[in-house]
Amino acid sequence: MTDTGQLSVLANNPYATLDVPIKLPLPSEAHVTAWECYEAESRVLGVWAVLQKRLVQLQFPIRPEISKSLAYKAGTSQGVDVTGLAEATGLCLNEPEKLQLYIYASLAGAIPVIVAGNRQDFVSLVQALTARNEPTAVPDSMGACMVSGYINWDRIRSYRTQWELENPQNRAEAGWQAEFKRLIPQKHFYQDRFMILLDGPYSGVAAHDMGLTETAWRQLSLTIRLEHECTHYFTKRVFGLMRRDIFDELLADYAGIVAALGTFNADWFLRFMGLESFPYYREGGRLQNYLDKTVLQSDNFIEIQKQVVAAARNIERFHTIARQAHRDVPGQAFMLLAITRFTLEELAAEGAADLLCQALQNLEMQGVG
Repeated sequence: MTDTGQLSVLANNPYATLDVPIKLPLPSEAHVTAWECYEAESRVLGVWAVLQKRLVQLQFPIRPEISKSLAYKAGTSQGVDVTGLAEATGLCLNEPEKLQLYIYASLAGAIPVIVAGNRQDFVSLVQALTARNEPTAVPDSMGACMVSGYINWDRIRSYRTQWELENPQNRAEAGWQAEFKRLIPQKHFYQDRFMILLDGPYSGVAAHDMGLTETAWRQLSLTIRLEHECTHYFTKRVFGLMRRDIFDELLADYAGIVAALGTFNADWFLRFMGLESFPYYREGGRLQNYLDKTVLQSDNFIEIQKQVVAAARNIERFHTIARQAHRDVPGQAFMLLAITRFTLEELAAEGAADLLCQALQNLEMQGVG
């Protein structure tokens, strides 16, 4: 049984061209200012207390069909204060004291980061903030989540307070509704982007499988996760795309592994994908998260595995050649952009390492990065 659809997708590359030079790091998005205030406040009141107060979904439990309740809709869709409502019993976390909140300076600009101290708390936060508090399944191999387009009613209320101070003659509800209607198309005033990370083993891989201590692997895992998600953020801001496919996962894991180790280790990446014993595939590896079920059951699954393995090996060769001259942040950005110039199929081809070096040189000559 064959399915050529996904292979044809992998043969295309929307990142192949960058029309204008970019200066990195990019300026931060508008919502970061509010989150800087949250972070400062959390140092006094605690992370969980601040997040529950600011993010309305955290005032509701995870429960089937809760998103259909009038109270939930009022709080999340209309910005109504849900304090005291029967349904707003709060999100239950096992270890809320282990939550972390900080602002991370990435190539794509500063971004808020929430870190959960255990697996179940991570799952609960993901369900609350991306699945409307419904108990949707979260894969065991998933340890990071980028939340985009989050409607932050706390920012809207702050906007209203400032607007009323500046427009005292128009503070009636009708005046605010007119202003709110004008505000809606200007999404940067109220839509946020932030990430949720798990402080646990990356890709669900155990420390003993990595030949590391629990403590060392946990620390490296968090670094990989952070830079992995920041790479998705980078492609979104630079190219307008944040995709969940094999090429983007290779690109993001490349950045994460380099941040953790100072170099790219193809064996690590292949283990994360479930390909450490290729041509045997380990069920539960992340590779299956990015493929249609029809592909997993087709003859093309082994072909995709071959491409992923070959591409990882070629990128490792490229990084070994170029890393000495590109250890600083601009140099690492150039290397990341060089990889985006190719498709997975091209990265898997013989001689890809040399082509990557040439692409890197061209980018440096153009001043991109």
